[in-house]
Amino acid sequence: MKTNTSNKNKKIRAIAKHIHMSPHKVRRVVSQIRGRSYEQALMILEFMPYRACNLILQLLSSAAANANHNFGLSKTNLFISEIQVDKGTFFKRFQPRAQGRGYPIHKPTCHITIVLNTISK
Repeated sequence: MKTNTSNKNKKIRAIAKHIHMSPHKVRRVVSQIRGRSYEQALMILEFMPYRACNLILQLLSSAAANANHNFGLSKTNLFISEIQVDKGTFFKRFQPRAQGRGYPIHKPTCHITIVLNTISK
């Protein structure tokens, strides 16, 4: 996982690339936590039954750790300002079929980007 932060307006970013999962499956989880606070997102992700939740939970924890370590921000004051799932490259495989043919199998990957921001009170 790659992490970037910008010092201008304290946006905290965490990126996970080449995740072995379809972007469509990840987006159905991401749409549930978009715009929520860090604590609400943790609670939602812990109880959802999808495999993508573990990956997003890990990435969200990484982004919150970046905020705490790099800027000294409290995790309770963070919210998800932007979360994005992009298509990655396909793993190309072949399944043997009748009469010596090869049937192509495309295994999709995705890139997940989370941007956290502080709640201004």
